[in-house]
Amino acid sequence: MASGDDDHQYHPKDSIKAAANGAMVTGTAGAFVAAVQNTLTKRNVGPWGVFTRSGGNIAAFTLVGGAYGFAKNASANLREKDDSLNPTIGGFFAGAIMGLRVGSTPAVLGYGALTAVVMAAYDFTGGNLRGPKKDEEMDEFERKQQMRKNRRIPIEETISQLGEGRGIYAPGYDERRQQRIKENYGIDVPAKSTHS
Repeated sequence: MASGDDDHQYHPKDSIKAAANGAMVTGTAGAFVAAVQNTLTKRNVGPWGVFTRSGGNIAAFTLVGGAYGFAKNASANLREKDDSLNPTIGGFFAGAIMGLRVGSTPAVLGYGALTAVVMAAYDFTGGNLRGPKKDEEMDEFERKQQMRKNRRIPIEETISQLGEGRGIYAPGYDERRQQRIKENYGIDVPAKSTHS
């Protein structure tokens, strides 16, 4: 039987479509940012100020999204691999376009590197801000029980590492406490049976 890597066949992705989708999404976000900037100006620039005054933001946002989508899918098609390096390459191109607005080579490289690292880490960790996807087959109660079983530490180990007190008590704690207080202070303390 062949391994999982041998069975996996790469399927090409449409780079132009990804670039267009990315450009539309980020272009819409850029138009929203430009509209907010136009609204917050002290001078009344009119409704067309969104395009005339803040149009550079719309273009930058559009180019960033388009460059990311195109570079990510084009690198996947050229390498014929679908891994975390593709978003890294796409992130570098998107960040480089953000750095072009500053106008210096260090800014282009710095913005590109920063965006590449962020996109690579995002993709490598699953590409989801809400954590790993839950198994739809498993009942929620069963999943929580399994998590408790995996992370349960014996009480003896916990007490040996942390010591007693602060809500962590080993069996026989009340008797040991009563004896310790009697030895140190000479006071008889009635034993409580709440920690057994």
